[in-house]
Amino acid sequence: MQYTIVHDLPGRMRLRGGMYAFGIEESVSLEERLGMVPCVREVAANHKNGSILILYQKNCRSDLLSVLNSIRINNLPAPSVYGLESKRTDEAFVRDLSLLLFRRFVVRPLLPLPVRRVRTILRACGYFRYGGSSILHGRLDTPVLDASAIGAAMLQGDTGTASSIMFLLRLSGLLEDYTKKRTRNALVHSLAINVDRVWIKTENGEMSIPISRVSPGDQVIVRAGSMIPVDGTISCGDAMVNESSMTGEPLPVHKAFGAGVYAGTVVEEGEIAVAVRSLGDDTRINKIVDLIDQSEALKADVQNKAEQLADSIVPYSFLGAAGIFLFTGNLRRALSVLMVDYSCALKLSTPISVISAMREASTMNVMVKGGRYLEEFALADTIVFDKTGTLTVASPEVTGVIPFAGYTERDVLRTGACLEEHFPHSVARAIVRKAAEEGLKHGEEHAAVEYVVAHGIASQLHGKRALIGSAHFVFDDEGVLLGDEERSVIERESESGRSLIYLAIGNRLAGIICIEDAVRPMAGEVITALKGLGVTNVVMITGDGEATARAVASATGIDTYYSQVLPEDKAVIIRDLKASGRRVIMVGDGVNDTPGLAEANVSVAMKDASDIAREVADITLLSADLRELLLLRCLSQRLLGRINRNYRFILGFNTGLLVLGQFGVLSPAAGALLHNVSTMGISAVSMRPLLCDAEIFLCC
Repeated sequence: MQYTIVHDLPGRMRLRGGMYAFGIEESVSLEERLGMVPCVREVAANHKNGSILILYQKNCRSDLLSVLNSIRINNLPAPSVYGLESKRTDEAFVRDLSLLLFRRFVVRPLLPLPVRRVRTILRACGYFRYGGSSILHGRLDTPVLDASAIGAAMLQGDTGTASSIMFLLRLSGLLEDYTKKRTRNALVHSLAINVDRVWIKTENGEMSIPISRVSPGDQVIVRAGSMIPVDGTISCGDAMVNESSMTGEPLPVHKAFGAGVYAGTVVEEGEIAVAVRSLGDDTRINKIVDLIDQSEALKADVQNKAEQLADSIVPYSFLGAAGIFLFTGNLRRALSVLMVDYSCALKLSTPISVISAMREASTMNVMVKGGRYLEEFALADTIVFDKTGTLTVASPEVTGVIPFAGYTERDVLRTGACLEEHFPHSVARAIVRKAAEEGLKHGEEHAAVEYVVAHGIASQLHGKRALIGSAHFVFDDEGVLLGDEERSVIERESESGRSLIYLAIGNRLAGIICIEDAVRPMAGEVITALKGLGVTNVVMITGDGEATARAVASATGIDTYYSQVLPEDKAVIIRDLKASGRRVIMVGDGVNDTPGLAEANVSVAMKDASDIAREVADITLLSADLRELLLLRCLSQRLLGRINRNYRFILGFNTGLLVLGQFGVLSPAAGALLHNVSTMGISAVSMRPLLCDAEIFLCC
């Protein structure tokens, strides 16, 4: 890439490639390519003048230049849909804002006065139309007040004030639309369906292939707990499918042969083969947009209250104006009440604050599905953690294999991997990974597998029933027999703090796979910090034994823990906490966590969570770092603080304007100008980041 360094300071460099050096798509590709360099903090490429601004760590200038010199504009990868859409949104906003300001401050002063008045009257007709529509539908709301204020100014012959009011209203709308679009783009990117490989049905059995190789007509196999990655028709099997992302209906729907299913929906129970009808970006984007449209309706209670308060104030503004006119007979003073209202600022500043906070969360690798979940996260006093994959690392390791009944360690590990490879769970991945490390081949020697949520897997292996899963599943539910030697080994291993996975074949215990699930780095510090941020009760729920649960709770500072808990019992525990007056956050990652996630006031899924856990959760962490919870807690609490400060300012400032207007200190035009300027100011302040870079650095 040809460039010239035009500005060079430690940690900051600006390059110039010349006009038309690259287009808008290449500018996004450059930002994404340079953003992948570990020492680069921020990149901004401008395709209009060919400049690139790079902020980086001070000690890596030479590495950065090496990367720059290796880049070839013609060979850059295609930009992401999110990055390109965000760039276009930014450019459209700058263009529209520049055009609005140009017309206001350059074109308008050059026009003759009669022409200006005609333009003002024509533009006012649009506001009158919206206000009239509200009246016809029996509403006395902000559009009526806006139309009345504009009309009152024009009745006085003050078209300049009317024009100023409309200009500020258009500017407010432009800023709000821009903020919403940027947030929408960020959330669409966060929610993208990321499926790398799928199982397809072939003449020779099942085969795992990259999703990029899937073609229309292929039969994709989807099992319980997994997301359907394509649009298609069920060609085999039946299942209960959660379609809430498409329809908003929370209850799963039974789907059988011939029924249509859609990408992004989740199989809760059963197993199906889906004949592919369509796949790719179009299907994913359509699903994501539907989900975002629903998410925007999930307003915070504080936002709903602001809108209700704003609408409820409007009639009092009219009553106040009428009362002042009847009392004083001064139309000028009466109209000053209509020029100043509380509703506009209340309705603008609160949603902008919430949307901006959601956008800021997305930049911190946290996806929030609705504003009300930020509010609940800020107000919660109890947080409940799942253990495996949440407080512990997402990729546990197999640290031992104990065989029984004449089987060898290799037999146990090979069979366990063969059964577990079909299901997305951190423990299953650990067993499959260990078998691969040992060089064990595990071809499909078993029959169809049945996944029992939070318990284990059952199948037929060489004519015998094969089971792998928890002690409760293998011994209590399935009645596998235990000898004295096996029982003593289990008792000894249970005290070690390791998780035990049991493999049984033909109603006899064939072996135990020991799983070491290390506690996540910083987990204890995160829990301590959460307590400092107002969380008074930290709870851990796990299906593991007492010894394992006690060890993790002791290492992390957990207040209360529950061991050997079944999935339905997790929901009961959270329900009891809520019944005692607690506001509960639930953090989990597995299929077995979904009952608890659904029951909590607000739920959080980890980065490597199962598809159904991400679907049920209200918030998803896009990194594996628990410290994102601290950032989210700070962000949500500061959001509520900002909204409350906005309330106080709006009420105090606009009340002051009304009082000054009644005493004749301010003219209606001056009052309207100050009111609209303050509305714009409070909206602009509401868009500012809630957390500074230093705070994010300290948390991360």
